[in-house]
Amino acid sequence: MNAFMNTLIEQIASRLQQKDWLVATAESCTGGGVSQCLTSVAGSSTWFDRGFVTYSNAAKHEMLDVSDQLIEQCGAVSEQVARAMAQGALAHSRAQVSLAVTGIAGPGGGSDKKPVGTVWFAWATEMQSRSAMRLFSGDRGSVRHQSEQYALRGLLELLTD
Repeated sequence: MNAFMNTLIEQIASRLQQKDWLVATAESCTGGGVSQCLTSVAGSSTWFDRGFVTYSNAAKHEMLDVSDQLIEQCGAVSEQVARAMAQGALAHSRAQVSLAVTGIAGPGGGSDKKPVGTVWFAWATEMQSRSAMRLFSGDRGSVRHQSEQYALRGLLELLTD
């Protein structure tokens, strides 16, 4: 992991420890990459609760209580599903803050409305939630890496506010 990511994770860890909070992740297109980044730091067990890798729609439903109707109406790659994933991660963990990532990393799976590189993010606490969409370029690995960085930057912003 590069110096930028190490610094970012150290800042997240510091904020979580100051608040005495745990974090949980709900990941689809990143396949657990955000959790891997967070747990790469020694001592992360004091502030990292768990990660849900919900790659399939069934996993989103079974593990995070994302409704099948929501997925059918909005698509797995949508603001609504990202927000539901973040809320589900809070509900099914001991965490006080969560983040969720769902997107199309490629090389296939894109459409005119949702091209490859489309990624939705959500961050949630009991009191607030945020979401954002980004369109990343590059190959599958690049989209996933950019998504991991963006998710972590968003988490730090939420913890800093």
